[in-house]
Amino acid sequence: MPELVQTFRFRVRLTRSAAPGRTAAPPPDIPRPPSAAGAPGPAAAAPGAADAAPDRLGDGGFQECAGLALEADVREYLQGGANDEAVRRIGRVRLQPIVLKRGMLIAADGGSADTGLWDWLHGMVAGGAPVPRYDGDVEVLDPAGERVVAHWTFVRGLPLKITGPTLNARTGEIAVEELHIAHEGLRLERTP
Repeated sequence: MPELVQTFRFRVRLTRSAAPGRTAAPPPDIPRPPSAAGAPGPAAAAPGAADAAPDRLGDGGFQECAGLALEADVREYLQGGANDEAVRRIGRVRLQPIVLKRGMLIAADGGSADTGLWDWLHGMVAGGAPVPRYDGDVEVLDPAGERVVAHWTFVRGLPLKITGPTLNARTGEIAVEELHIAHEGLRLERTP
């Protein structure tokens, strides 16, 4: 009898992409803002110096994940004289953005909410080019949270949108309401 997972948990992990992409250049660093303790940030650094981007933006839990989909573009070619048939050929694959809702990433070393996601998007908006890319793992766990039942990986992700919560003291909302990540490839991996 096949196992049906009716309720499940999933976790998300973002790690710096080692894949250089088409440019064959290494991924760039994310400039980090000054810390609350007053440590100098990139603006105060020497010209040409940049703080290293984190290798991991953290691990997190979200209540909803969408976009684990691939869609093939099928082209139809009509042949003269064959009015009752069409030849179909495979075209490009369309990738949907990964959409994570109602959750947050915690810094890899633990502690409070990490600003790495916001720094990543702000760096892109500020014109920092090329934009650092991150690979991601989405792991679905069994209801007890002990065993991985499905594992998706995506590569060379870019932030499309980050939405914070509507702050309401009565509800105690969480730090990230919605996160959209564009990527360059998605794969369902075998789990042990």
